[in-house]
Amino acid sequence: MKIANNDSGQYLVTVKVRNRYESNKKGNQMKANENTKVPIPQKLAYGCGMSGGNIMSVLMSNFITAYYTDTALIAPMAIATMMVVARVFDGVSDFAMGSVVDRTNTKLGKARPWIFVAAPLMLAGIILILNVPANWAEQMKLVYAYITYIFLNAIVYTIYGISHTALLPRMTRDSEDRTLTSTVAIIMQNLAQIAAASGITVLYLNIGWRYTSVIVGLVAGVLILIEALVCREKVDMEEDGHTENSGQKKQAPPLMEQFGAVLKCKYFWCCLIFGICTLVYNANAASCTIYYCTWVLGDSMYTATLLGLGVAPSIIMLVVTPYLTKRFSKRSFMSVCSLGLILSFLLVLIDPTSKTLLLGCAFLRSFAGGPMFAGIYAFIADSANYVEWKSGIHAEGLMSASQSMGQKIGMGIGGASVMWVLAAAGYDSTLETQSAAVISAMKFSYIWVDAITCVILLLCILLLDVEKYLPEMQKQ
Repeated sequence: MKIANNDSGQYLVTVKVRNRYESNKKGNQMKANENTKVPIPQKLAYGCGMSGGNIMSVLMSNFITAYYTDTALIAPMAIATMMVVARVFDGVSDFAMGSVVDRTNTKLGKARPWIFVAAPLMLAGIILILNVPANWAEQMKLVYAYITYIFLNAIVYTIYGISHTALLPRMTRDSEDRTLTSTVAIIMQNLAQIAAASGITVLYLNIGWRYTSVIVGLVAGVLILIEALVCREKVDMEEDGHTENSGQKKQAPPLMEQFGAVLKCKYFWCCLIFGICTLVYNANAASCTIYYCTWVLGDSMYTATLLGLGVAPSIIMLVVTPYLTKRFSKRSFMSVCSLGLILSFLLVLIDPTSKTLLLGCAFLRSFAGGPMFAGIYAFIADSANYVEWKSGIHAEGLMSASQSMGQKIGMGIGGASVMWVLAAAGYDSTLETQSAAVISAMKFSYIWVDAITCVILLLCILLLDVEKYLPEMQKQ
């Protein structure tokens, strides 16, 4: 009997050891899977989605203000006010969508299902915003513009932008591969930007905005759908209960607990300001380019050259970005890039009417600015891991809200700033020539507004030192 008891006890110990071994083995397999590099097809699909989102960004930053003032014939000051008012809705919708992503729990993951939702909505939003009824009174046109602008920015782009950003930290925990994935995506985005900036210009000049809206919307929607179909989530799928070895599903922490963990993290605010500044200089320069080429240079077709060829050099820089960020750190590399951005605007002062100088400065801006868009996605992924490391709370969705909020606030301020400056100077789209005050205002907007913004961007990057914690986070 004693021997039997000992045998039974030995058996139980053996079972416990075996179970612990199997559990550790599964845990190690899960961690190994989470750190696996993102396959090339998924990197390319992630880039397709970013390209689709960027087509909408190009439309909103480069063309929408000119469409509203010159085609829909809405007053510049009214448009500027609308762009600022819409930011209130953005703030609410971004945090709400971030929370929704964190609480989504499906076999597809947390972020990916919402990318499926965003694809058809993007098509509808682009068509609606570019079809302000021509025979309506100006007040009714403005109401229509408010509704469609808020729908596309505060709802459609919020769904896509946050789910797309939250997807990257859930595809792999490998920080370097995240940087590589975002870099590949930014290269593809820049190619799409060249095509969109040039293509939209040609399309609306030849077939009008109605048919242009359908073509642009279809392309953007299909590219986003490719991302949803091909990309896969790996990180925390075991804990969420969607792998063959998973057990009980992990419950999301209380919303206020997530908010507290994210809002107390200084890197959330750094990423938010980073995104705002990046899109302010980008949207302001792009929106002002159409007016600048038309009235300062006297050549509206040169817009396609600056907006198209002007971004080409960034592709060369992006190819070496993963190596440079690994060699010098993302923070150091981005700081140097921000100095290049400041210089690219100030050099225009040498001769503001020189097409050659403007194109050269656009090339320099492209070299320096291209890596910024890859850097912000990698910084947000690292910052999401930092929040998890410090608090034990997963908050990829809420951390991604910093990028979405920053991008939309920056896009709105960048576009509105041009309208404010032009309205203050007395811009009138019906005149054949503009006053000296309006020409000076265009130069001020194109040069000084963006140079000052990039100084703020540099200060923000210097505070974004999350990389120093990465070795300890990965070790633990």
